[in-house]
Amino acid sequence: MALHLADHMAAALPTLRVHPTAKRIRAMVDGKVVVDSTRARIVWEPRRIVPSYAVPVADIAGMLTLSNGAPRGAAHPVTIGTGPPVFDPSTEFSFHTTPGQMFDITVGHATLRRAAFIAEDADLGADAILDFDAFDEWREEDELLVGHARDPFTTVDTRRSSRRVTIELAGIVVADSTRSVMLFETGLPTRYYLPREDVRAGLLVPTDTTTVCAYKGRARYWSVTVDGDTAVDVAWTYDEPHNYATAVKDLVCFFNERVDITLDGVSQQRPRTPWS
Repeated sequence: MALHLADHMAAALPTLRVHPTAKRIRAMVDGKVVVDSTRARIVWEPRRIVPSYAVPVADIAGMLTLSNGAPRGAAHPVTIGTGPPVFDPSTEFSFHTTPGQMFDITVGHATLRRAAFIAEDADLGADAILDFDAFDEWREEDELLVGHARDPFTTVDTRRSSRRVTIELAGIVVADSTRSVMLFETGLPTRYYLPREDVRAGLLVPTDTTTVCAYKGRARYWSVTVDGDTAVDVAWTYDEPHNYATAVKDLVCFFNERVDITLDGVSQQRPRTPWS
């Protein structure tokens, strides 16, 4: 019987997962390199869908001290598809799903509170799993990283398409295009990025919301008002996308989860994701 790879990977979610990386990983604080490792590993704690970097303690230019009595961080479980709940990227680093101990990292006069976690796992040994947000800047080789550690099993692919994409909100067509760029990202529904000229004029209202994607960069958001009802942050744009997604620069994408999409006249089912 054939193995369905997506099901196979989903079955591993409840376990602690580790994968080596050949890339040099660095993290900075106040312009100084605190982490510099060519021995890093990528780690997913049980039920986590985004990974962290783990490095040997010797590759950290700081002193680790036990974080005694530190409270556990907040968790944000979400359901994707029909699988069991997992923890989305907004779950705090200090919420851990495998046994271990939290550590502070002291660098000069600065202390990074609860920035390291050493799991009680023989395969990880004394490697420290690091809080991405505790550092000012991360580099993978010389390339800037944002958001979180990159997952080597996540791909982002784009394709230009002449298939007709129609977006409806509350039964009203708000966009209609045969010039989309379809973005395919592992584990997520196909996203349809459309030229702004193919969105009904005057509907898009910019908001102050921004988010960061480790693979695509920083997005800014738009609300849409139809017949007096406003769908807040229902669409987004990447002004300066990273190399994974340069083809979608300045295009507008609507949440599949919150609008009705037809593709060549065929209605697409609204997916169930953390953004539903």
